[in-house]
Amino acid sequence: MYLYLWPVLEQFLNHIKKHRLFLPGQRILLAVSSGLDSMVMTHLFREVGYSIGVAHGNFQLRGREADEDEHFVKHYCEQHKLLFFSKRFETKAYADQNGLSIQMAARELRYEWFDELLDSENYDHLATAHHLNDSIETILLNWINGSALDGFAGIPVKNRRIVRPMLFATRSDIEQYAREQGIAWREDSSNSTTDYQRNFIRHNITPLLRELNPSFENTLQRGLEKLAGEREFMEQSFERWKANYVVHFSDKIIIQKAAFDGLAHGGIMLYRLINHLGFNFDVCVSVINGLYHQSGKKFIGVVHEMVIDREALILYPKVELWNPVQIQAGQREALIGSWTMEIEYAEGVNFKQNGHSVASVDAEKIKFPLTWRTWKAGDEFYPLGMDHRKKISDLLIDSKVSMADKSRVTVLESGGEIVWVVGHRIDNRFKITHETHKIIQLTVTSYFA
Repeated sequence: MYLYLWPVLEQFLNHIKKHRLFLPGQRILLAVSSGLDSMVMTHLFREVGYSIGVAHGNFQLRGREADEDEHFVKHYCEQHKLLFFSKRFETKAYADQNGLSIQMAARELRYEWFDELLDSENYDHLATAHHLNDSIETILLNWINGSALDGFAGIPVKNRRIVRPMLFATRSDIEQYAREQGIAWREDSSNSTTDYQRNFIRHNITPLLRELNPSFENTLQRGLEKLAGEREFMEQSFERWKANYVVHFSDKIIIQKAAFDGLAHGGIMLYRLINHLGFNFDVCVSVINGLYHQSGKKFIGVVHEMVIDREALILYPKVELWNPVQIQAGQREALIGSWTMEIEYAEGVNFKQNGHSVASVDAEKIKFPLTWRTWKAGDEFYPLGMDHRKKISDLLIDSKVSMADKSRVTVLESGGEIVWVVGHRIDNRFKITHETHKIIQLTVTSYFA
């Protein structure tokens, strides 16, 4: 056990305790490249006596140099009796196959492997050696690319199972500690090039900022502490705002238009709420600009679509093209989109009454096969209790069905005539009467329910 707490080691322990990165006794997997940062991190974990294992990925991008990195880490682990895991990746081939940059391909490959190791080897957390300068570079990159406030928080200290116990230290702090402790490491030759954006900032921008403020890393670290507190307060306010104006249902999200009244920057509020559904900032601004004079307008995200309705914004999972479904005589079940229809046959009139999800019709008036399809403009039927035709579009308007819900309305046809506007009303011509002897009952459910 250590007798004297070097400043870096003391800060390391304080950082872990302050951010509750993990609990005593938990097993930690370290991502170790052979570079300065990860070798110092490994040394610190060893000094404290945590239960650790080491994972090293060889991306086979630097030939012999990469192989020597792998050998270096393996030898270190053998020397200090640490569990060692390694894997070689076909990074270039993976990047080409998936249309990714080399950097993104390497990232995907290593984190997928890390997840597998955490599960298979029963580790509680993965520790990476990102330090304060890495976080500053991330902030600058986010700023250059027009990030929102969250992007100015830098690299998170903890993200699910990933912990970053070195974020308290600058690269110069880490290097000084390594030299004092005689810790060996290997330099990655690719770090010296400015071909990558992050390296460009490291070698060109950071030195200029240091000229303006020789201790700018520490100054920015204090700023990040302030920002973390402000973000925590803002997050609490945001959650209260959501509780007042946003309702989540099983199949949709409803955001009241009143949520944006009086807000000068409603677009960023909407973006913060729905960007994870695939809506970018420019779309959110367009939605807010048209909030009260573009009712019915639809916006498409990556996985959801959004409609400006009368009093609210309504978001649904994207509607895929639903092909018509044929239902044969005797068939008991049919599927379309997210909907399931159960078909029951019986004699007598002991079935449930008609409702939103249930329709009982006279079997002797039905001609098979039935066709179940989405409704289309021009569709007409005789609503139950009426002796004249009505357009389905008018029925939906009268029923105040939202624009988003309209896209999911289906109909059931028999011999070219609509039997049921599913979930709304049956056709009067197919109703059960005193002369009915055989009944077909139709029940629809959605997997969203």
